[in-house]
Amino acid sequence: MTTHELTEATTPASARPARKGSLRPLLLRLHFYLGVFVGPFLFVAALSGLLYIFTPQLERVIYAHEMTVPVGQGKQPLQEQVDAAQRALPDATLVRVRPGDAEDATTQVIFSRADLAPSHWLTAYVDPYTSEVRGTLETYGSSQAGPVRTWIDELHRGLHLGDFGRLYSELAASWLWVVVLGGLVLWWGRRRPAKGTGRRRLLSWHATTGTSVAIVLLFLSATGLTWSQYAGETVSDIRAALSWETPALPAAASDHGGHGEHSHGGGQVTGASVDQILNIARGAGLDGAVEIAVPAEQGSSYVVKQIQNSWPTKADSAAIDPGTGEVLATLKFDDYPVGAKLARWGIDAHMGVLFGLPNQILLAVVCLALLAMIVWGYRMWWHRRPTKDTLAFGRPYPRGAWRALPKPVLAGLVAVAAVFAWYLPVLGVSLIGFLLVDTAIGRTKATRRNAQK
Repeated sequence: MTTHELTEATTPASARPARKGSLRPLLLRLHFYLGVFVGPFLFVAALSGLLYIFTPQLERVIYAHEMTVPVGQGKQPLQEQVDAAQRALPDATLVRVRPGDAEDATTQVIFSRADLAPSHWLTAYVDPYTSEVRGTLETYGSSQAGPVRTWIDELHRGLHLGDFGRLYSELAASWLWVVVLGGLVLWWGRRRPAKGTGRRRLLSWHATTGTSVAIVLLFLSATGLTWSQYAGETVSDIRAALSWETPALPAAASDHGGHGEHSHGGGQVTGASVDQILNIARGAGLDGAVEIAVPAEQGSSYVVKQIQNSWPTKADSAAIDPGTGEVLATLKFDDYPVGAKLARWGIDAHMGVLFGLPNQILLAVVCLALLAMIVWGYRMWWHRRPTKDTLAFGRPYPRGAWRALPKPVLAGLVAVAAVFAWYLPVLGVSLIGFLLVDTAIGRTKATRRNAQK
């Protein structure tokens, strides 16, 4: 945020002439503008992210009736539970089944329907001890997020404004790493400690807090970009070029094109029962929580996949012939490319599920820290206004710092900025916007000065 005062906090500007060729004046001005213009987007991202962190626990409270049941004496066959769910939703198409992974958990039977948006499903929650359908909810994505978590997720991702809204989160993720690295350079390169009261104390809090959470903020910036609308394409291209894409079961074995997030096929279960398929998968080593994707059409296979995203990650999968029960192919998480594993772990850690509650607490602390730094930054900006009895804005660091840079250094900076602008388009467009605003402000001030002469 606005640690543009890092050197100004202790001595007057006139007493601190910048060394010729120093990048510090340029960093101060850039950090100032990022704090002023990107700060609101970072604030919304941090606040909505903070709301999202504990939504799994919140859902278990809000949807306790659907998600949990009293523990009974013996569970009904899984196929009977699926049949009960199909009777409750006769106009929907069966897609997947998630047996409860705890004694008090319901079985989730997941359906598609033509009127649902892509990646949205109807999920029936079935009591495994009685086969009673305890309720249905519209769920979202591979995590089967309920309505509350879906609403907060869409708020964090795009402010409920569709693809246009996603620009806000991409802007925040694109600039967050620049803000963090710039702040670290400014703080580490300060000439004397920023101690005292008022603005100096705020500066110390702002910089010390930022330094403490810098690594996590950089991680959130990088993983956030993988989900973004435009920079995400760049990440996908890089992963493809490095053969780091997430592998899939051979199409000839699984033929699971109908099991994708946007498919509304499936539902024609023939041959082996779901119970038999589950037992075969267990015998193939797929323990823990699993999801069973039913055949999309005659001749297709069941696909059973582990869905444990906490550490250690369990994401093995197997394709099973519904007629013979033969395991046609298996895919082990251990065989994933390093890049695919890192992507999986990065996404899960970003969502707060990789290490469970400690992961959630860490993210919550970092979100609160970022919110505090933004507030302190704006407060420091207010302290920098010309007089305390006016509503004038705080002064940015003086313009023209780039003119003092050696030409080779300036050319290198321009080249680096152009590369990042190309691969992070939202960063590039907004950088041009900052430059236009800065130029307009400079010309306006120059015109006023000339008019006063």
